Parts: sequence; structure tokens; C-alpha cells
Amino acid sequence: MSQTLLITGASRGIGAATALQAASAGWQVAVNYRQDEAAAQQVVAAIRAQGGAAAAFPADVSDEAQIIQLFAAVAARFGRIDGLVNNAGATAPLARLDSFSAERIQRMLLLNVAGPMLCCREAVRRMSTRHGGRGGIIVNVSSAASRLGAAGEYIDYAASKGAIDTLTLGLAREVAGEGIRVNAVRPGLIETGIHAISGEPGRVARLSSSVPMQRGGQPQEVAAAIVWLLSDAASFCTGSILDVSGGR
Repeated sequence: MSQTLLITGASRGIGAATALQAASAGWQVAVNYRQDEAAAQQVVAAIRAQGGAAAAFPADVSDEAQIIQLFAAVAARFGRIDGLVNNAGATAPLARLDSFSAERIQRMLLLNVAGPMLCCREAVRRMSTRHGGRGGIIVNVSSAASRLGAAGEYIDYAASKGAIDTLTLGLAREVAGEGIRVNAVRPGLIETGIHAISGEPGRVARLSSSVPMQRGGQPQEVAAAIVWLLSDAASFCTGSILDVSGGR
């Protein structure tokens, strides 16, 4: 039986690239999206065109009820869930902390911390041998911002990704004896649409000189690291945080 992978926020960017590469590696892929159904269906179509299996599933992963429904729908469609990539997340307009509203901070923590934590909960409930599962793999998408701080840009985002690093370390140790591996990737400056959402589409170009490799990364380069962590080649890796940042 083919293994099933759920990727949150998989309609674009790193999530979409991961969906395509995971499908090429033999995974059945559940493509989660929040709003852009057309983009999600394009990812599904591309996977099917290369002979893979995929389906799109709507859900706002900042909402517990929708998360529960998402996991139930994926399990109903594919029979089981063997892997989770917590990719969905958001930034906010570049700003200093002294201008932040409570609403902004709460939204950031809800989507970037509570959402992935609840997704991990639902995954563990299905994968853990303690709950009758067959084991599984979780990969969390963090950010190099968690160790750089993102001063003057979005330290709330950086703080939320710091929480993802800690979640990865703690959960990995909690479920290591239950057949589940938990790891994370920390992308650096990557050429995706997230920078435009933050209000600076040219951010990667502006900061590329600060990267030792003198360039931004591509979503496919991050996806390759995620798919490796999902593979049997990484069978002795858990609690690992893999930087994909060009040395930054």
C-alpha cells in the first residue's frame, strides 16, 4: 500500500514543490489549501500527470475544527496518514515590535504555532503505536528567522518559528519510541511569494549579499530536504533541524 502524506499550505511555494517531489518519491499526496482552490488543483493535476496520486483538501489550519475535519477527510480518502509536513504559515507586513497590535501577534501565534501543534496532535493520534498506529513521519517547516531574530522586520514571525524549533525537539523525544520521527527544516531567503505578502517583493534580492552563497534559494531546494527527511534514508534522524539557508 502506498503511503499517504498530508502537506499543509501546499498550493504554492515550498508546499507545492514538496508535493511534486514527494509524489515522485512514491507518496500519495493530500494537498491542503486555505483559499486558492485553483492553485491547489493545479498541483494535483501536475502530480497526476506524472503518474502520481493526489487530491486537494480545503482547511484553515488556524482553526481546530477544520484541522480535525481535514485529517478525517484525508484518512477517509486515502485510508491512512503516514506523513505530515507542517508547511502552512504566514508573515505580516515588515514592522517593528513597538508598532504591533495585539491582534497581529495573536494571529501570528495562532496560525504559526497553535495550528502546527494541533496538526501534530492529530497526526500522532493516527500514527503512534500507542494509539494503534503504524508509525509515521512529521516534518515541520521553521525558518532561519528563528535564530536570526528578524529585527526591524517581523520578530513576531521569528518568535513563532522559534516555537516550531522547540516543538520539533520536544515532540521528537516524546514519540520516538512510538514509531514517529519528527524533524524540521529551516529555510533561509527563498524565492517565494511570501515576501510580497510582507510588503517587499524584492526582499531576497536586497538581502542576497548577506548569504554566503550570494543568492536566494529555490522552493525545490527546500523541498528536496523535506523529502529526504521523509525518506528511509533519514531513518535514524529525529529531533533534527536542517538549515537550508545557503550558509546564512
